[in-house]
Amino acid sequence: MVLYIIRHGEPDYNGTGALTEKGWLQAEAVGKRMAELKVNKIFASPILRAQQTAEPACRMLGLTKETEEWSHEIGDERLTTFPDGELKSISFVQNTYFRHNGNINLSFDEAYECEGIKQSDMKKAVDYIEKNGNDFLERLGYKEENGIYRIVRPNDDKVALFCHAAFSRAWVSVLLHIPLHIMWAGFDYDYTGVTVIEFQNNENGVTAPKCLTYADTSHLYAAGIESAVNDISQM
Repeated sequence: MVLYIIRHGEPDYNGTGALTEKGWLQAEAVGKRMAELKVNKIFASPILRAQQTAEPACRMLGLTKETEEWSHEIGDERLTTFPDGELKSISFVQNTYFRHNGNINLSFDEAYECEGIKQSDMKKAVDYIEKNGNDFLERLGYKEENGIYRIVRPNDDKVALFCHAAFSRAWVSVLLHIPLHIMWAGFDYDYTGVTVIEFQNNENGVTAPKCLTYADTSHLYAAGIESAVNDISQM
């Protein structure tokens, strides 16, 4: 199975939250990419910007999207007052704080003690994503068991989930066992960035997620759409 974790297109954050004109162009571009890959299952966050971004892919492939409530964007749990007392998303904390004073050496389980992270409630959010993500993958045929996945129903499905930047980084952190603060220090998502996770159907009946591509936007370049690289930390 191949899983495509896709951030939504550019939305009007200050208005309805719907896609902007550019956001629709981005959605069309990533939809074309999913159609060319012959994705056969499409899921989306319940939030409007993700639902809309999934629409072109559904139209091109003749598929109906299913809504996954658990894949909504992380809410107040990501808010922190570090380092200046102003309430903000951890995505707006300068990334050096996640690495300095020895923070870079914190383990996966210790990540929540990192400055900037420990002033938030991200552990609650990540625990929620991990539990529901595992339930989702089990429905798709892969059951998590102590760090590996038992292949309950081997398949060659191509599954697209249209969702959000902070959610995606948190889930990728869990899937690949990358400490959360390292994800926030070193990884980000452009609009309609595509992360590709493969679950190989090994003969011994177990598998583990392997990242083939992270937040790729080659479909935007192919469509002649300018990257939002200066705007990617918005959610």
